[in-house]
Parts: sequence; structure tokens; C-alpha cells
Amino acid sequence: MKRILITGGAGFIGSNLVTRLLKEAQVLCLDNFSTGSRENIASHLNSANFTLLEHDVIHPIELDFIDEIYHLACPASPPDYQKDPIFTIKTNFLGTLNVLDLALKTGAKILHASTSEVYGDPLEHPQKESYWGNVNPNGIRSCYDEGKRIAETLLADHWRKHGLDVRIVRIFNTYGVNMNPHDGRVVTNFIVQALKGLPITLYGEGKQTRSFCYVDDLIDGIIKAMGSNDFPPRELKLVNLGNPLEQTVLSLAEKILELTSSGSKLAFKPLPLDDPTRRKPDITLARKILNWEPKVSLEAGLKKTIAHLKKTKG
Repeated sequence: MKRILITGGAGFIGSNLVTRLLKEAQVLCLDNFSTGSRENIASHLNSANFTLLEHDVIHPIELDFIDEIYHLACPASPPDYQKDPIFTIKTNFLGTLNVLDLALKTGAKILHASTSEVYGDPLEHPQKESYWGNVNPNGIRSCYDEGKRIAETLLADHWRKHGLDVRIVRIFNTYGVNMNPHDGRVVTNFIVQALKGLPITLYGEGKQTRSFCYVDDLIDGIIKAMGSNDFPPRELKLVNLGNPLEQTVLSLAEKILELTSSGSKLAFKPLPLDDPTRRKPDITLARKILNWEPKVSLEAGLKKTIAHLKKTKG
């Protein structure tokens, strides 16, 4: 049975990945609980194949006999990563370096969770993996955007210099069960506001676009990316994962109001700094190499997410 380490395993995406991989592997969940939740992994604590490691990736990781590493540790919502930007940068740089050192020691295959934020406010649409991005290097989002970019550089250089088997997935907006109701992301904000009858907060005119992928679909793509042997030879294993169905933020708000039968009104505020105006993945490569594309419709995914957030009493 494989022995798999998941950093950030108590977070939103990490905990969903833990649940899926526990069916077939021994899973070590590493988390410092800065943004992860113990509730997300509580049901696994008595499993013989589950081990919880309370540890911060900015410090060296002392483990043996790891077959695969899924590196997801990093604050991922703007309020979380902007709260302590220097810590966010350390997590991306030192954390990734420590995970790579562990991979060198154990010979583990490593998959890194990067982000569509490496494209910044893109001048290319939709965004292909070959696009270098349009990122402000010293803006309020830079600790995350540039942090993820330097993490990709570390992975690429370890692949070139040491021959490590590294895979990078650039994750676009994802939502679903185990989201923190207070994480400040657009889906959770809108749902919690609608459930409480509060004004739905939109920025600008709500015309900026995002592409929303349900977490179950994303987990399928992540696992396929780790297991695939079909990436082009002599190229860095890098692939976009996201839903190519582009939505305006305004249309998302209107759909959530409909599904929650909420009487909330829309409230428009000024756009935050460096907020991307358009975001849509080109998933041609994921379709070709991984035979992957999202299956869960936005309405079906939102219904599941709304039901989850009702239970959490966010």
C-alpha cells in the first residue's frame, strides 16, 4: 500500500483529497492549522491508515518511506494570505523547499498545487499553460501570486538539476464541501450572506469573470495528474485544472440568490487592487493527457455547497 503525504491536508482541498486517497493508501496529513480545520479530518482520526502530523512546512520535515507527496500547504484565500504576507511567502518558498528536500531524501514523486493566480490579471484569454502571466510583483496579492510562481521555479529547477519527478497543477477557482464559511472567497461570501439575508457584496459592476470547478472534479484531476505517464517527454509536467465555463461574478450571485430563495439585495463596492478582470482556463492539455474535464454542473455543485454551509451555520 502506498504511503502518501498531503501537506495542508486539513484544508478545503486537502481534506477532500485525504478522504479520497484513504480508500487506497496510507495517508499522512500534515497541517499547522493556520487555516485548516480539525473538523475537516475528524472522521478519519480513528482510521488505521490515517496519521495526523501537526507541523509547519516552513520547518524541515523528518519522515521516511514516502511514495508520493501532494503539496497543498498555503493560505489560499485573499483575507488569509494577506493577513500575514511574509508568512505566506515563507510558506511558498521555504515550505516548498522543505518538501522538495524530503522528496530528494525519500525518492517520492511530488505534485504541487499551484494556482491560476500565477497568470495575474491575464492579457491572454483563456489562459494556456504556456502563458507567462501579468503579475504585479509588489501588490497586495503578490505574496501569494509571486509566492506560487517562485514555488514553481523551485520545482522546475529540482526537476532539471536532480531529476525529481515533479508535477504542477494550476488550480482555478474551486468550491464545495469543507470550505470555511469565513474564508472570504466569493462563493462562500455569497452563500453565507444569502443564508443570513445580508446584502450580497459585489465589487465593481460584478462583470469580472471566474470559472468555478466543484471540488470532486478537481480531486479527480489532481489524482490523475499524479498518476499519469502521458505527459510529453523532456517537458515539465504542468497542467491547468479548472472549469472552462466562464461566469460573471454577478451571474454567480444571482444563481445563489435563486438557489437559497434569499431576499438579500445586491451591494456594489469599489474593485480591490489587482483583482483579475477575467479568468478562464484552457484545459486542452488536461483533456488530452489526463482524459479529464469537469462533470459537475454549477447548479449541482452550488446546491451541495449550500447544504454544507447550512450545516456549519456559517
